[in-house]
Amino acid sequence: MVLRLATALDVPLKQQNTLLQAAGFASVWRESALNESALSIVDRSLDFRLRQHEPYPALVVDRRWNVLRENEASRRLTRFLNGVPDTPSDSASPVNLADVFLAPHGLRPLISNWSEVARAFVQVVQSDALMDGSKETAALLARLLRYPDVTTLADMPRLREPREPILTIEIVKDSVSLKLFTVITTLGTPQDITAQEIRIESFFPGDPETAQWLERTSQKDEPRR
Repeated sequence: MVLRLATALDVPLKQQNTLLQAAGFASVWRESALNESALSIVDRSLDFRLRQHEPYPALVVDRRWNVLRENEASRRLTRFLNGVPDTPSDSASPVNLADVFLAPHGLRPLISNWSEVARAFVQVVQSDALMDGSKETAALLARLLRYPDVTTLADMPRLREPREPILTIEIVKDSVSLKLFTVITTLGTPQDITAQEIRIESFFPGDPETAQWLERTSQKDEPRR
């Protein structure tokens, strides 16, 4: 009955385990690491998706928007925006995509339509927090709302009709202007908590100029024959 109710209410697998334990039953759903053999097929499929998305950026993130891996196009874009070469990543402190977009020291100064992007992003995290009810997602939301101006934006409804069918992230650095929108993909019919929580965030160019810039920068990184 617990599982039937949880399924009808679309409760995430991790929270289904919590409900089962509260009712005196053992957990049903396992949570494997990506490098475990149980998720080897998933692991390979993620790498394939990232490679296939070149020359456009793509990342794999977990439920709380921590970046688990990225393709070369994402690294090239990061190097350009930060103005520094790649630095070794600390697996204990992964980059959090929500912080990157909302924190004052992140991409905020480069995003010309930051208020729109921030509103959309924090509303997604709010939905996540309501859906999974976990302490980790609640802590992420609380951290984001402490950033300057975020709380005001999160509570502010859209009053104007959108100009475009999809919200694009408009980035301006030096003489380069980029417009990107994202497509978020999840794994279908997951039977593992990690598999359910994984998201692939694929960035697409929002105009021909952005597409040309991404293609040009990828060609510069190709080894000479």
